[in-house]
Amino acid sequence: MSNTQKKAVILLSGGLDSTTTLAIAKSQDFNCFALSFDYGQKQKSELDAAAKVAKEFNASEHRVMKISLSDIGGSALTDKNIDVPDFVESDEIPITYVPARNTIFLSYALAWAEVLDCQNIFIGVNALDYSGYPDCRQEYIDAFETMANLATKQGVEGQKITIQTPLINLNKAQIIQQGIALGIDYAKTTTCYKANEKGEACGVCDACEYRKLGFQAAKIADPTRYQT
Repeated sequence: MSNTQKKAVILLSGGLDSTTTLAIAKSQDFNCFALSFDYGQKQKSELDAAAKVAKEFNASEHRVMKISLSDIGGSALTDKNIDVPDFVESDEIPITYVPARNTIFLSYALAWAEVLDCQNIFIGVNALDYSGYPDCRQEYIDAFETMANLATKQGVEGQKITIQTPLINLNKAQIIQQGIALGIDYAKTTTCYKANEKGEACGVCDACEYRKLGFQAAKIADPTRYQT
């Protein structure tokens, strides 16, 4: 690894999108620092998947930040009093939306990027095949990037920070096809909102539905391990 190699902080959940994002960053010759969160989510198997993915793609470092969004609640992913629903077609923002999650995650990534002298942060947000979360849109990313360059030492000193979103205008099939071309084994990823301790998917939540439809559209066999 060259001392002049570009650095990138990669937000890595262990799911399909973030794994593809890490693979893309590696293919662009970034020196990757993976960042995951134990944020009070009900299922923790995604963190096991993130660790395996970070190792497989030779991340220079993989950190897991422990924060507690479950103390805030308000989401089926963090609040023990709210069940994760099965997939239903709707134009409303679903109860699986975690309030301000991407803002919080990107803020941690921004802080680490400052310490690393790194000007690139990768996040696997997608504005096409997704559940309608407000913090997955291009307008949001643009606004956060503007804020990041106003609020950091690097930005003020003229080292522009860029929020990289390589998946934002791709559908799930395109994401999967790109990931397969980059050598990803998607069987090792965990996308499900209700995965068990083994990382086996429920097959009926929003995340599972979009993942299944993506493999179907890509005409690639779905390697997801489902609960029996």
